Amino acid sequence: MTVPISTAYDYFLDLQGRIVEALESSDGSRFQSDQWTREEGGGGLSRYLEGGPLFERAGVLFSHVQGKTLPPSASAHRKELAGRSWEAMGVSMVLHPRNPYVPTSHMNVRLFVAHALEGSQDDDVFWFGGGLDLTPFYPFEEDARHFHQVCHDAVQPFGDDKYPAYKKWCDEYFFLKHRNETRGVGGLFFDDLNENGFDHSFALTRSVGDCFLNAYMPIVEKRRRMEYTDRQRDFQAYRRGRYVEFNLVFDRGTLFGLQSGGRTESILLSMPPAAHWRYSWTPKEDTPEAALADYLKPREWL
Repeated sequence: MTVPISTAYDYFLDLQGRIVEALESSDGSRFQSDQWTREEGGGGLSRYLEGGPLFERAGVLFSHVQGKTLPPSASAHRKELAGRSWEAMGVSMVLHPRNPYVPTSHMNVRLFVAHALEGSQDDDVFWFGGGLDLTPFYPFEEDARHFHQVCHDAVQPFGDDKYPAYKKWCDEYFFLKHRNETRGVGGLFFDDLNENGFDHSFALTRSVGDCFLNAYMPIVEKRRRMEYTDRQRDFQAYRRGRYVEFNLVFDRGTLFGLQSGGRTESILLSMPPAAHWRYSWTPKEDTPEAALADYLKPREWL
């Protein structure tokens, strides 16, 4: 089969625009736009905000890139596809709010296509992937439950098995093995999705992308006016260090981007604008900072 690339392209670009419009309305600042091209093929549109009153950094990135040979991170589990040309597209975003009571959040939806070798009888091979997750510094039970309820409702029409499976996948993927803790309170994560054909897989992926604003923005509006001090900002910077560790050590998207000659500025826009590390530090017992530890292990929210 020939994958309908243009259909996915139009959706991803529209999704980026809708999310940026909502974030601009909430922050009151305008996003900057950076259109870029890639020497081997393709390019993208990076839309970002730095130093806003609500979002200290926000990046909402669209890319559509091509290559002649699959990079190792994409072919490691698909040895039979080695040597094929490829293209990938999608939207990836990370939001780092200024207020420590507003959680950091990430969302990504993407399509990958490995093209049939020229002259062969093989078909193009496609798969979708993506997800969204929530990383609070000062967690609120009701916020985590709301986020997971929206995630559940987004994938429920595609089968009762989807939310439990994708929720578990998220818990396992966003896990810092060297810290023995999850990155946050989870959400959804899926990859290698092509079952039941392109239309079905694309519909599920759209549902995940479209649910982000409903999952996240009510939490933002609820927490953005909470008062905070330097103590909360300092703890936020300390916990942001964990975010950096995950992105640089474990994140497959970061690895793929760097291995495939991606644009470094866009790949690393997911990093927080400031982060701290301390040697062998733990918060004092019975403090709000210590309470976070109870949320950094997989649990059921619904």
